[in-house]
Amino acid sequence: MHALALARLLQLASPTLPVGAYTYSQGLEWAVETGWIRDETSALRWIGDLLRHNLGTFELPLLARLHRAWALADAPELARLNKLYLGSREGAELRAETVQMGHSASRLLAAFPAHTLAGLATSLAHLPEPAFPTLWAGLAHVWGIPAEDSVLGYAWSWVENQVMAALKAVPLGQASGQRMLLDLGGQLPALVQSALHLDPEAWSNFTPGLALATCAHETQYSRLFRS
Repeated sequence: MHALALARLLQLASPTLPVGAYTYSQGLEWAVETGWIRDETSALRWIGDLLRHNLGTFELPLLARLHRAWALADAPELARLNKLYLGSREGAELRAETVQMGHSASRLLAAFPAHTLAGLATSLAHLPEPAFPTLWAGLAHVWGIPAEDSVLGYAWSWVENQVMAALKAVPLGQASGQRMLLDLGGQLPALVQSALHLDPEAWSNFTPGLALATCAHETQYSRLFRS
């Protein structure tokens, strides 16, 4: 990858990107509350299961297809994939999360030099509720980030956010967090390669534990996170 594209990917995947990702745990906080997650081992198992059986088999393949649609300027396909992703959010909090982050990313475009966007904002104007993966893929395309690297960066960003949520909610120490990142990060290359070639007929986000956790989190008495 060209050095500038790598720098742009690091910017996109950075926790400093002002889209509010750090405020969401995607059900992890409720899993801690109910005792499903209580230490480093159980946190690693929870995050790893979601990485392999949800993100790796649905969100990452869909993100790869979004890259293709941006590259082909295929507006109907972008709209279809965006709608599919919104429909896949099984609870109110998960749906609100991606819409809010997509909205924040859309507003962020106004802070960038207009000549660098290559019509991105115009294309997004036709989507009433752009999901965050749609924005991510669009920015990656405009910035010349190859699909494989972008999908890897997206996966790493998700993993890092989940680990940080576990550190706060369990709570866990920094060394635990680094061990978890080392383990989960080592799984990413194979998952990304699979996601790039996974046929849409094989996509699946069947993780009922996640659905239950995010729905239960809506009425959790005391919360640090918004999901």
